[in-house]
Amino acid sequence: MSSAEVNGVAGGIHRFVVFGDIVGSGTLGMAEKELHRAAMYAAFDEAYGSVGVEPGTFHQEDRGDGILAALRPDVPPTLMVGRWIDTLYESLRTHNTGRDRRLRLRIGMNAGLVAQDAHGLVGRAVDLAARLCDSAPAKRIMTGSPEVDLLVVVSDWLYGNVVAEGGRYVEPTHYRPARVRSKETDETAWFHVPRSTAPPLNASEGGARTGVGPSRGDGPTPRTGEGPTPGTGGGHRTYHVGGDLLDVHGNTIHGDFTGIRKGPAADTGAGEQR
Repeated sequence: MSSAEVNGVAGGIHRFVVFGDIVGSGTLGMAEKELHRAAMYAAFDEAYGSVGVEPGTFHQEDRGDGILAALRPDVPPTLMVGRWIDTLYESLRTHNTGRDRRLRLRIGMNAGLVAQDAHGLVGRAVDLAARLCDSAPAKRIMTGSPEVDLLVVVSDWLYGNVVAEGGRYVEPTHYRPARVRSKETDETAWFHVPRSTAPPLNASEGGARTGVGPSRGDGPTPRTGEGPTPGTGGGHRTYHVGGDLLDVHGNTIHGDFTGIRKGPAADTGAGEQR
């Protein structure tokens, strides 16, 4: 019996989903495609091995110039956003040294309910991982920054519940949010270039965290305290404060609003807004 049906009830189980894609594969000849595919699989195998995920213990599908995978529910997600990413980066760096045509990857990561049948994986969590990987901001970053060999894009739920908690090899402050709109998907994603303090996002793409919660119902319940914003018709909105700046877009503030003084600025009037 597949995970799509348990005790006669259709559904799925919560799994970590990875969608990887080779950048610029359409410009490669057949020999280069084969070389890049082999190197991509070798890099993924090394990354999985570094977190104790052995071959045959997870589902993996070939997507031509990419890979779709769903891991066992007992794989700690912190390892995937930490050591797994770091190992993949190092593997790419080793492979690309001295090469004119480097292997460059976009990676989409998400977690949520995933069903599996004889044909493969299905679920909104899978759809979102693919759309994060193929999103317009992700493609613009890789097109405009040819020096970048690895871009990781994680869902809003995965950032807030796993990445933001930190851990070994995890760099939560090096992620930046941007809105992703594709088909029925319209939410915030988090972009990360390993060993870089921030991905090269356009000013119009960055912004406050305005995601609507976990993968359209595929992830766990949002954490306590992330209630609906008044006047928005429901949904969960959380705003991040960086330094002296609170960036809010497309929202209505109800009632009185008083600025916040911070540190020495209170003595000079700087940093106060009403």
